[in-house]
Amino acid sequence: MNTISEAPAAVAIHEGPRDMTIKSLAIENPRWCPGCGDFGILMALKQFMVDKQLNPADTVHVSGIGCSGRTPNYIRSYGIHGIHGRAIPLATGLILTRPDLNIFIESGDGDSLSIGGNHLLHGINKNVNCVYLLFNNELYALTKSQSSPTTRKGHKTNTQPTGTYLDPINPLRFALGAGASFIANTADWMSDHLAATLQLAAAHPGFSFVHIFQRCPHFDPNAFQHKKADWMTFLTHENGVTPEKRLAEKAGVREHDHRDLNAAFDAAEHFKSWFGIIYQNPDKPRYDEILRAERDSTPPKPRSALLDKYLI
Repeated sequence: MNTISEAPAAVAIHEGPRDMTIKSLAIENPRWCPGCGDFGILMALKQFMVDKQLNPADTVHVSGIGCSGRTPNYIRSYGIHGIHGRAIPLATGLILTRPDLNIFIESGDGDSLSIGGNHLLHGINKNVNCVYLLFNNELYALTKSQSSPTTRKGHKTNTQPTGTYLDPINPLRFALGAGASFIANTADWMSDHLAATLQLAAAHPGFSFVHIFQRCPHFDPNAFQHKKADWMTFLTHENGVTPEKRLAEKAGVREHDHRDLNAAFDAAEHFKSWFGIIYQNPDKPRYDEILRAERDSTPPKPRSALLDKYLI
């Protein structure tokens, strides 16, 4: 008789291409507006996969709804284009059942902090092992310029044409308050900085929260002064992320203790201009590890032993 502890063997999957290249990861031409920051994020993801030679057959990209939601469609790996705000529950199922996979979640500011805010809160708290990329263009772009949780106060949108009423949510402060074990801040126009950030995020054991400022030149071309660097500050520490080379000369550089929670909260107040690893705690317990350990330590029982007591 089958027991609860027995499970079918994992289905064999085909190996990915050897000597993987950017070209070999391409599927189709992305359908984003010209100049969209999503192109840079997509390229950074592909570059990371190439640098680490991640087997596409062991890699899954999961997304919700929005411009960022298209990302899994443009990478030759497994992918799930889920429903609005629900990327984390989908990914959590994979993380719990297939800990051998490389899991990336791509989500926008509305997808993450509005309809998906509850799932982001619990995903961070559970600290399941994945890399979470929050694409923040400070509005709903797919629905043609609506105010989002991160839209700056006073900015005019189609839903608030006289100017957005409220101060925006600070994503870094949100993540810190929820107990995130890894938080980083970067931007789509910092290709080397973004790629290096992804490497550290992927190496972290737990929920790696990577906040990425993303340009939307079609609906908000003045959101970020990405061609200038005098307003930027790069946070550095030993074995951290090197400042973006082409910007470092004119940007500020600041030593930051990424293991200090108080220092992290201080840095989060400057989330619009400070870039680097904000906080890291590799010792935070992981829900996925706890649950697997619980399963492995539980004696097997026949299904009848569990269900017969409910017979009427």
